[in-house]
Order: sequence, then C-alpha cells, then structure tokens
Amino acid sequence: MVLILVVALTTGVLLARAQTGGSGTPGAPQTSSTTQAPSTTTPSPVPVGTYQVQSTAIQLEEPVSSGGTRSLPTTVWFPANSGAGSLSPDRSHGPYPLLVFSQGYETPVDEYQGLIVDWASAGFVVAAPTYPFTDPETADESDIVNHPADLQFVITSILDESGQTRTLLSGLINSNAIGLTGQSDGGDVTLAVAANSCCRDARVKAAAVLSGAELSSFGGTYFSGSDVPLLVVQGSADTVNPSSCSAQIYNQAPSPKYYLDLLGAGHLQPYIDAGPEESIVAKVTSDFFDAELYGDAIGLSSMQKDGDVSGMAQLSDGASAPPGSGVCIGAPGT
Repeated sequence: MVLILVVALTTGVLLARAQTGGSGTPGAPQTSSTTQAPSTTTPSPVPVGTYQVQSTAIQLEEPVSSGGTRSLPTTVWFPANSGAGSLSPDRSHGPYPLLVFSQGYETPVDEYQGLIVDWASAGFVVAAPTYPFTDPETADESDIVNHPADLQFVITSILDESGQTRTLLSGLINSNAIGLTGQSDGGDVTLAVAANSCCRDARVKAAAVLSGAELSSFGGTYFSGSDVPLLVVQGSADTVNPSSCSAQIYNQAPSPKYYLDLLGAGHLQPYIDAGPEESIVAKVTSDFFDAELYGDAIGLSSMQKDGDVSGMAQLSDGASAPPGSGVCIGAPGT
C-alpha cells in the first residue's frame, strides 16, 4: 500500500489527508475476509475541538443495474491519536457515531472541510462522498435523483470497512448510531434518505438539513411514518434556497424537530467560511447529534445555549418555523 500523508495544523486540530492504493483498483479500501461483530456502544460525547483529526480517501465504485459503476470518491475524517506521525485512529475512545455529509451542487467537499473537521473533533466519524456530476467541470443537476441510492451505498460501504479486520476504519464506527447531514442539494438528498418513502433508510437515526428542501422529483411521500429526529438550519437572507423551503420541511416534520434560524445569513457562507456563523452551525449540529446518536440529554440544553446568539441565531422547537419567504421551486405543491 502506498501512503501519501500531508499534515497541517488547522484551528488547533491535526488534519491529515491520505490516499491508499495497491495492486488492485487505485484508492480501493484495504479489506480482509474476516469480519468483526458491529459495535453497539459509544463513548461519552465531547465538545467541538476535543479530538485531533485525520482523514483518509477511499474510492468507492457503486454497481448500477445498467452495468458499470458510479464512481464515489469518499473522504473519511475520524478522531485520531495525539501527535501521531501517520494515520492513527483513536480507537481507545470509540466506537463513534457515523455522520455522512452530502455536498451542495457545484461545491466541492473540500469547501466544507472546516465544518467537517469540527464534527470529527467532537467525536464523530464523518464520511463525505463526491457525487457524480456535482463538480463544476461535470455539473448536471438532474443527476440528483440518483444521489439517495449513492448515499445509501456509501453508508453500507463505510460500515463494511469498519466491520472488517486490519483496515484503517476497523471497529471505529457504532453501526447503530448513524446520522446524515448535507447542504443545499446535499440537504435535499439527506432529507430524502431520512424521511421520504422513496428512499428511506432505516439505519439513519437523525438528520440535519442545512439550507435544503423537499424535492418532488424524488417521488414518494415525505414524513409518512418517519419520525427521525430532525434539525433544520436556514439562513434568513438565503436567496438560493429561500426560507420557505426549510419552513415547509420543518412544519411537516413530526417531533422531535428543531429549527436554527441564522439571522441575516446567506446560502453558503455559514457552512464554508470560518467565523461566528460556522461556529454556531458546528456547535448546534454537534449538540444535536450528541443528543440523538450518543443519547446525551445534556446535548439538548447545549443546543439551546449554542443556538440562541443575540443578533445572529435563534433556535426553536415549536410546531411551526418562522414565516418563510420566497417560492421553493421543485418542492411538492409548487
């Protein structure tokens, strides 16, 4: 196996990127024929910034019914041992919940790296695939109808990696604690797999939708028999995904549900630009997943504290979201 490692210090967190390869498919995950029983316990939740973080790149190839495969290069970030000079997951505090992050249209996964590293530093393994036709050079937004199946394949593949012996991710993931999150089109895909009859995956225990929407093009019905805990995050000044989209999601969803209103925020900045807005999103989403995946009751009170910031953000858990503006094009009923 050839390993290329780049180490950099970012906001106090050790960040590493790795690329694996060998005599088979370039970048293919190293696997063994021996499996281990999936872990069912989790460590205690910790604040953002607690763990050092490393990452590895895995090339996933999803078989399709028409023949061939769909390429899903996936980066996985994980808590790491302090001061390690090579890839070294921190297994002593694991296994950890798994978060799968879905990117926005024409927005590379690396743009969200700060937010993703924050989640991993709070005790989550975070897998982020690059979906076909989402990068600017190959963009085709109509392919989004295939992304829910892509997302489910990524979940299965990452769990398989964790269940194998002698792999980098061996034993690192709690297979009973899976959460989804995504931004913009990635939020649409996240919601479909968490709460739409078209694509619902029963392995998903919680979802955070960041400036996303319901899409009629997926088919199916939203929130029909689904009670997955949901966090909806929306910038009040977002003109790409207007607040009416997030209000529609929230108002239809059953409890438990939470709405984080980012006051005066736009569509992309709160998720890719380092600063107070990104910090609020990182803390509130981590609190939410602490509560729902770690079973940490304190996470809910932490959400309220971290989500209520004068002049910047307001968190609510009432029956209805703040009144939304704009028309949510592509959503059911529009």
